Amino acid sequence: MSDGYDVLLRDGGIAHVRPLLATDREALHELVDRSSARSAYLRFFTGGRNTAHAYMDRITGPGYHGHALVATVRDELVAVAEYIPDGEDGADGGTRREDGRDTADLAILLDDAVQGNGLGTLLLEHLAINAAADGVRELTADVLPENETMIRVLRDLGLESVRHAGSGTLRINLDSSPTPELQAVVEARDHVAGRASLTRVLAPRSVAVIGAGRDPGGVGHKVLRNLLDGGFAGPLYPVNPKADQVAGLTCYPGLADVPGAVDLAVVAVPPQQVLDVARDCAAARVAGLVVVTSGFAEAGRPDAEGELLRICRSAGMRLVGPNCLGVVNTAARLNASFLPHAPARGRVALMSQSGAVGAALLDRLDVSSFVSVGNKADVSGNDLLEFWEDDEDTDVIALYLESFGNPRKFARIARRVAARKPVLLVKSGRSGAGDRAVRSHTAAAATPDVAVDALVRAAGVIRLDSVHELIDTARLLAAQPLPRGRRVAIVGNSGGPEAMAADACERHGLVVPELPAGLVKARSAAALGNPVDLTADALADEIGAAVAALVGADEVDAVLVVYTPPFGSGLEETRKAVVAAAEHADKPVLACVSGHDGLIDGRVPGYAYPEQAVEALAQAVRYAEWRTARAAGAPAAVSTTAATALATTSSAGEVRSAAREIVGEELAARPEGGWLAPGAATRLLACYGVSLVESADVTGPEAAAEAAAQVGLPAVVKAIGPVHKSDVGGVRLGLRSPEEVRRAYEEMAERIGPEMTGATVQRMLPPGVEIIVGGVGYPAFGPLVMVGMGGVTAELLADQSFRVPPLTTEEAVEMIRELRCSPLLYGYRGAPPADVEALAGTVVRIGRLLEDLPEVAELDLNPVIVTTDAAVTVDVRIRVAPCDPQPSPLLRRLR
Repeated sequence: MSDGYDVLLRDGGIAHVRPLLATDREALHELVDRSSARSAYLRFFTGGRNTAHAYMDRITGPGYHGHALVATVRDELVAVAEYIPDGEDGADGGTRREDGRDTADLAILLDDAVQGNGLGTLLLEHLAINAAADGVRELTADVLPENETMIRVLRDLGLESVRHAGSGTLRINLDSSPTPELQAVVEARDHVAGRASLTRVLAPRSVAVIGAGRDPGGVGHKVLRNLLDGGFAGPLYPVNPKADQVAGLTCYPGLADVPGAVDLAVVAVPPQQVLDVARDCAAARVAGLVVVTSGFAEAGRPDAEGELLRICRSAGMRLVGPNCLGVVNTAARLNASFLPHAPARGRVALMSQSGAVGAALLDRLDVSSFVSVGNKADVSGNDLLEFWEDDEDTDVIALYLESFGNPRKFARIARRVAARKPVLLVKSGRSGAGDRAVRSHTAAAATPDVAVDALVRAAGVIRLDSVHELIDTARLLAAQPLPRGRRVAIVGNSGGPEAMAADACERHGLVVPELPAGLVKARSAAALGNPVDLTADALADEIGAAVAALVGADEVDAVLVVYTPPFGSGLEETRKAVVAAAEHADKPVLACVSGHDGLIDGRVPGYAYPEQAVEALAQAVRYAEWRTARAAGAPAAVSTTAATALATTSSAGEVRSAAREIVGEELAARPEGGWLAPGAATRLLACYGVSLVESADVTGPEAAAEAAAQVGLPAVVKAIGPVHKSDVGGVRLGLRSPEEVRRAYEEMAERIGPEMTGATVQRMLPPGVEIIVGGVGYPAFGPLVMVGMGGVTAELLADQSFRVPPLTTEEAVEMIRELRCSPLLYGYRGAPPADVEALAGTVVRIGRLLEDLPEVAELDLNPVIVTTDAAVTVDVRIRVAPCDPQPSPLLRRLR
């Protein structure tokens, strides 16, 4: 972090945070000079400015042993915050309290001009997080009793605190250990700052179009015309040195000539002019830039794009693009884009990384707002989720992504947002084969796309395969209430399409229940049980009455109307009857009108084919179930359940420490990483309460025979060295005597050759269900846990389920139930049921191991033999690799 990072402030501004440098001395003295006498007094007590100046010399000198961060705003140093471990004001290396907790003194000085925008709180958060990572467990701040602001900030920081009154000062002790309260307040502050930073971009008070020309075919002219035609109510400023007037508006030669303040600037100039325009916008204190100009990273000019971002960040401007279509907010009558048609107002917020896809979606979806992010140099889906979460005009959020900038942060934000509003995602690139050598069963199955699936599933995001499915699902979720269950009533005038709808329901796990007799009354009907076939003669009022009856039935969670025009009363009358029957429904009503696609009267989603309608409804049902489960409190118990599931008396910290020591020893011996020796892998699993069948590692046939006598017969011999032992004849089962074990070792060594470095001898277990439990770590996505059908057919059958850890036991059981082979565990064809709870416990423990140890790149427990009373691991492969430390998710920072 030597170069630092950018952070968002409460007012939407941007600061840059970095470590203190000796060269900051002059800037620190200037900060002191700008500070009021009261600020200097509150920070340095009676010494005031004189003490402050002396202190700035001290902390930038060679004898300083504290840990300090500085913050700059618009390239001016405006804050310094530090913690100094006790005893390190000299060179004695620090001290410990009697209870063994390392302690440090905490202090901060802010420029008066930036007080109140959350920068002080943010710096104290970051200091506490850094201190905890450095082993400092307690931070102490001495505060004057009249410094109410600092007292309140420390109290509300999110850390456990204790106050002690002293002689003229108040001493506040903070426990730096991260807490759920800290995580909650950090997320809340980040949300406020993120929303504030985009408010003047998506709801600006004024807009400048830089590069607006007189040519109606020019991009800048189109943007200006769209703003005018859309009825934007604020001032509009065309900027072009070669025109006096554009589209009837006065045109200004430069941004400095504009008579009023500018919130949003749309930049539509040639690429070689963009950086100079951005600097002009920075000087004019513009809040946000939308750069529609192409010719940056996508054209092989990443350095130019990086410089554009640097200019924007230094000036506190948010950047949309470059290489984008623009932004739209229908509620604010803002169409700052060069789209060919004005988007219709609706309740769906849409972000697209592809301009072409975005334009296609807008032809079919009514939106509250639309953001084309283009190259996504700054503003991303994460930022927009923060804004749309509280947007009163948005009920559904739809995203088309080609890449994740920060997938872990996306998952954290999306999980919170999805608890309130559906988040739909189409992510291109499903066919990617990964960017590393795959050597374990789990890594072979856990492709990057599988990682995306697991990540978004854990967050409650609805991932869809196509833009068409996104449109279908968004229409339903934006227009209708969520279903309370899976029971679907199908009613219409055509038996064939209704049967197709019923078949589709069954494929998607929806239920088409038999309806009570007399629920639907009809003049003539071919069937009333469900589907309800009213025949082609059914009139509009009869179909409407049937829909109304089904909406009111307790046995029904959703109603699907299937109508084939032009029979009965005809298309228009039937559509009106369906809308009227659904108007006050508290459950979803949707329609399949053969050959017609789109909202019916703006209220009832219509689909051309039954399968379309059922697919959208199934997505809504699954999302509703996720929200119900989350509201029941399962997510809050994840970390606790996973931690306490460890079959050990040690604390979670001790477990992690012991495991890290094993991994550290391996990486010290082999810095490039590699597969752990069986003994090291066994010890690592033991830290987390996962035990292997009794075994012994040997290096010769005689030792193998002796080991077999110790572990018990019949025995198993497995070669050490090959990754997939069965493929090279490296596994022998059911060996009934030491002599058989000796011969098996010799034959195995002759067949495999030098790759075999020894063997593991184990006692043969009684038969059970063979399951694989695995894990894989991705630097970007983090770890994934897998459970699947095990043994030599693990990859052949590809029967697997994935999740993002940490996991609860309930989530692990859900994974197991998803497997096609799961009936084998629950008593298939009269067999006794296996110990699924023990298997789930193993899955939870492996999830915790992967969470604690990012250096674990691949892990296979294959097979885990699940019997009626246990789940015993028979074989383990673990590969470790060096990895860069991941920044704490609690550190608020822009990517």
